[in-house]
Order: sequence, then structure tokens, then C-alpha cells
Amino acid sequence: MARILSILVGLFFTVALAWSFGKGAYQEITEPAAATAEHEFHLHPKEVRFASDGAFGKFDRQQLQRGFQVYKEVCAVCHALRHVAFRDLAALGYNDAEVKAIAKGFQVPVYNNGTGEVETREGVATDYFPPVLYAGQGTPPDLSLMAKARHDGPAYVYSLLTGYQDQPAELLKKFPDSKTPDGLHYNPYFANLNLAMPPPLTGEGQVTYSDGTKATVDQMAKDVSAFLIWTAEPKLEKRKQTGWPVLGFLLFATILGYMSYRNIWAGKKH
Repeated sequence: MARILSILVGLFFTVALAWSFGKGAYQEITEPAAATAEHEFHLHPKEVRFASDGAFGKFDRQQLQRGFQVYKEVCAVCHALRHVAFRDLAALGYNDAEVKAIAKGFQVPVYNNGTGEVETREGVATDYFPPVLYAGQGTPPDLSLMAKARHDGPAYVYSLLTGYQDQPAELLKKFPDSKTPDGLHYNPYFANLNLAMPPPLTGEGQVTYSDGTKATVDQMAKDVSAFLIWTAEPKLEKRKQTGWPVLGFLLFATILGYMSYRNIWAGKKH
């Protein structure tokens, strides 16, 4: 009796699930969801290539240093890098004195056990980038892992930085209620098309590169995007360098195992 009851209960839930799925599929076909501005005007990230792309890609140290300069002079006002220590910058080609000088330019919060207050001091190489105290609305996201946290991360960052524009007349004509609110900025590469961050890269020459590279908006966007690839995965080069020998070993071991199998079982009849 108990077995029959359990079969009936299972059958009931199976039928209920099938009915629910069928009803949902039917409604989706006969009553498609209403079009939205976000769905029609949101754009996928632009095509952009970086030196670290591909199985044999490597970081361009000069570009990483330029990207760090853009971060420090433009982005650091609002966005932190809490997973990156100043000493990690040595991987970008900075020497010890340069790393110490960079760290010294940041104020690091320190808890005072005596007073119970948070004080600040000059950073040292072993410190991590300090949090950003932002006076605006909300808290801007930390950029340490941004290149991994977003789909097509580096391309998304590059597209977002270079994608600010006026709302298309077609959008306003088709969706008159979708006008960008005051205080927000239209960007088709952002999920809901409007974001609070104003264009951070405002024009050529916003930073002055020490290597003489022309600091156009496009160049600065590429450089800081490349830098964020490094902050998200600083061991990327080592991972690739380790991966090829491992694949070679596995291939060799597979061939060796197959040859051993053929040799051991050569005289055996199945």
C-alpha cells in the first residue's frame, strides 16, 4: 500500500511539473514579454585585443604601468583595489624605491587601540591599497577583480569607458519614458543603460605618459583595462607557462600508457 501511495505521489508531482512547464512555454510563445529599452538598446562589449589574450599571451609591462597611472590619477578617487598590495606592483616593473614611493602617496587607515579611533598613516610596501571613502551616493565597486567579475570583463571595462553618448533619438521615440534621469549618464554598454558614474576619461592629455605614448581616451581605456586584467589574475603568465608542460606530460603519459598496453597484451587472445 505504501509503495502504491509513493508511486501516486511521485506521479502527481511529475504531472504537475510537466503541466507547469507546458503552460509557461505556451505563454512564452503566445504572449511574448513586452520589449524594453534595456533589451533592445543594450550593446555587447566591443571587440578589443590585449597582449595577454590567447594561450601564449603575455602582459605588456609598459602598458600595465600606463594603466596603473590612469587608475592612480583618474580611478583611485572613487574605486579601491583592496586585493592588491603595493609590493605586488613590482611585477609591473617597478623597483623597490618606486614601490615605496607609490605606497607613501596613499593614506592607509589604522585602528588605534588606545583611543578606539581610526587614524591614517603613509602607506608602506606591505600594505594593501586602502579603501576609498566616497562622498557620493552608493559605494563604487572595488576594481580588483572587475576583469573576472563581469562577462567579457576587460572588453566590458573598455567599452564602458569609451561608450558614453547621448541617448539615441530612436530610443526616445520608441520608449518615451526611458529618458535618462537627471544625475545619470547614458551608456549602452551598461546593463540598464544609465549609470551614476560620469565619464571618467574626458579627453586627450588627461594623463601624461612618461613613455611618450599619446594619451587618447581610447588609449587610456585600453591601458587601464589591461591593468585590471593583471589585478584580477596576476599569475596569468605563470599559469599559461605551467599549463603547456603539464599538457605535454599528459600527452606523453597517454602515448606511453597506450604503448605499454599494446606491449603487455600483444600475445593475449581475447
